[in-house]
Amino acid sequence: MSDGGYNERRSSSERFLPPDPRVREPHRLTPALALRVGVLGGVALLVFAVLFLRLWSLQVLSGDEYLNAAQNNQLRLVRVEAPRGPILDRQGRAIVSNVAGTAVRLWVGDMPKEGRQELIERLARVLNVPAKALAREVEEGLEDPLTPITVKTSVGEEQVNYLYEHQAEFPGVEIAQIYLRNYEYNTLAAHILGHVGEVSPEELQQLRRDGYRAGDRVGKAGIEAAFDTYLRGEDGRAQIRVDSLGNQVSDIELRREPRAGYALRLTLDIRLQRAAEEALQYGIDLAHQTDNWAADGGAIVALDPRDGAVLAIASAPTYKPSVYVGRVDPKKLEPLFDEEAARRANSPGLNRALAGLYPPGSTWKPVTALAGMQEHVFSAYESLQCSPVAYYGLDRQRFQNWNPNVDRPMTLAEALAESCDTYFYEIGDRFYQRGKDGRTRMQQWARRFGFGAATGLDIGGEEEGLLPTPDWRWKTFESDWDRAWNPGDSIQLSIGQ
Repeated sequence: MSDGGYNERRSSSERFLPPDPRVREPHRLTPALALRVGVLGGVALLVFAVLFLRLWSLQVLSGDEYLNAAQNNQLRLVRVEAPRGPILDRQGRAIVSNVAGTAVRLWVGDMPKEGRQELIERLARVLNVPAKALAREVEEGLEDPLTPITVKTSVGEEQVNYLYEHQAEFPGVEIAQIYLRNYEYNTLAAHILGHVGEVSPEELQQLRRDGYRAGDRVGKAGIEAAFDTYLRGEDGRAQIRVDSLGNQVSDIELRREPRAGYALRLTLDIRLQRAAEEALQYGIDLAHQTDNWAADGGAIVALDPRDGAVLAIASAPTYKPSVYVGRVDPKKLEPLFDEEAARRANSPGLNRALAGLYPPGSTWKPVTALAGMQEHVFSAYESLQCSPVAYYGLDRQRFQNWNPNVDRPMTLAEALAESCDTYFYEIGDRFYQRGKDGRTRMQQWARRFGFGAATGLDIGGEEEGLLPTPDWRWKTFESDWDRAWNPGDSIQLSIGQ
């Protein structure tokens, strides 16, 4: 009891102590404050409920939709190259065909900004291509990052396997199947067939409206260029799935099949073409054995006289169209485009049959004969002297015959058979002696044969040639002496010189 009494007395005494200032009175929750807390709690609960429902909707209700969207963002639309049409000779023999090849392309837009140069050097080592040239192409490709650049064609199996095995190390690198031109007969008919190459920026400005794009291969010369729209076909479309680095992670899914180009049959006979080129080279080699003749080139044209069809066109020296196939080696193209290198190699890129400008020589003599007969300058049955030398003009200028051992009268048939120069000198001088009108009559008849104008051959690249006239001479030369049309001009013209 004593303990209990003591406690009671202590409790009783404490009631009279002053309050301790260090002890704070607890807050009392008023009805207004309770209402405010309840409202805020409800709002917070509602916000969390909305977020939860939205998250549940994205993951459960719309999950498939957003998954498809994410997958579509990883799809890349690519072109499937159409094979060019084959080129056939008149008998249906394939002159130019296609072979399948493997190319390595680089999507510049998928290359990382950091480490780009290291990637270029690494890829250049694998493919054995110049790193500086590749870096320059990549720099140019940045202007159009959605168009891949072709790094190399005809890539070997070992290189392809390496790139596949180390795909993660080469972001933006794509391995594609392409078609390469195969020139079945090596250098035969090279100037006629022409070649293909990657479209240049200048060409693309004109061709873009026709569906051409950067990286396309187009005909650059000859048949390949003249009939490019028929030969090139229509590319297909496909889609591939790529990862974040641009690496292909699925097989190609075709959207549109490629359409091959049309086959093109020429009037050319490849066997006759071979015979013409071999004969031309034989003539050049034979000329080199004689000191007086040092021919380094020439041309042969064979036509069907019934319809004018071109059966063969040979030009020497020639080149290999295959140097343009795939990635071009600039050194191999120097003899074709570099002026100094072309001079040393005697201009192998020049088609002498179409673009070479030469005096026609004795092949002109039938034109002189026909013009002379039509203008009644002489008669076909008239005998004219074929002598080793003839003299014309007031100064008795000397004109020689190519054969110094002939000295007798000849008819036209004999003069053509012997190719007698002095016989035709006489006809040329007679034209000159007819005065101003007579000095242009031979040229007028020559134009009727097509001289001095392009033939209109559909492969282009022709030079029109020149028919000299008194008017042309007056406009071309400066001194009065050189401007005058003299007897020697008509005389030399009579034998095609």
